[in-house]
Amino acid sequence: MSATLIDGKAFAATIREKVAGHVRHLHGEHGLTPGLAVVLLGEDPASQVYVRNKGKQTVEAGMASFEHKLPVETSQAELLALIARLNAAPAVHGILVQLPLPAHIDAGKVLDAIDPAKDVDGFHVLNVGRLATGQKAMVPCTPLGCLMMLRGHLGDMSGAEAVVVGRSNIVGKPMAQLLLGENCTVTIAHSRTRDLGEVCRRADILVAAVGRAQMIPGDWVRPGATVIDVGINRIAAPERGEGKTRLVGDVDFDSAVGVAGAITPVPGGVGPMTIACLLANTVTACCRANDLAEPEGLTA
Repeated sequence: MSATLIDGKAFAATIREKVAGHVRHLHGEHGLTPGLAVVLLGEDPASQVYVRNKGKQTVEAGMASFEHKLPVETSQAELLALIARLNAAPAVHGILVQLPLPAHIDAGKVLDAIDPAKDVDGFHVLNVGRLATGQKAMVPCTPLGCLMMLRGHLGDMSGAEAVVVGRSNIVGKPMAQLLLGENCTVTIAHSRTRDLGEVCRRADILVAAVGRAQMIPGDWVRPGATVIDVGINRIAAPERGEGKTRLVGDVDFDSAVGVAGAITPVPGGVGPMTIACLLANTVTACCRANDLAEPEGLTA
């Protein structure tokens, strides 16, 4: 018996279609075009690819894309001044500063300078607090994508035992808050958890977000559980040739796929959902800024 594969690419395409439909509605009914500003400092190749993909998908969805590519030596004061201008710009509904930032810039100060209403990454301390207290918040894109896939596959999660392995501010903690919001019983586990395998085996829903390649073996997975693998790790793949690598998750897919009821593959699982949810958050921010109904199926 092999697990159902939760196809992130197909799911993300559905989200992008919903986003594009809502963008057409906002434009046609209200004369509004949601706008996303992305700020990139320096020449990091991975960040450049990611920013290019974000810009392309933003435009494909019918939204306005504002890209600000700054030299690596840009000062913190200059960056904060740009954010202040973007905060004040009516055409910009979402602001994203691509991480990591160069060492001379305090990332915390930069993220806290973004208007919480335009913080489509959901990293501002006010959005973190609102999410934790069950208020309307901008939700980080990766956990929001995980939630959408879980809702799509499971429907009602009320009463389910959920284990989140990983306690980062970007994925682990907000994921736990979202699952609490779905009335799950939630455990946050991590590298210091005693008998981590035993904790994982309790889970109806297992979310792996530790950033350690294939850390969770199949015998830690409860038979029939739904496994969401957030990890993206590059490991050596000598079978593909000398110096070749491949991407794997935090779960050992080959041993888990025969035990789980459903599982996200890596690549092609959670990854594609992140940019789709960034677009969804930008549309949500535009609706909130104009006191309009929020798009169905695109929010937490």
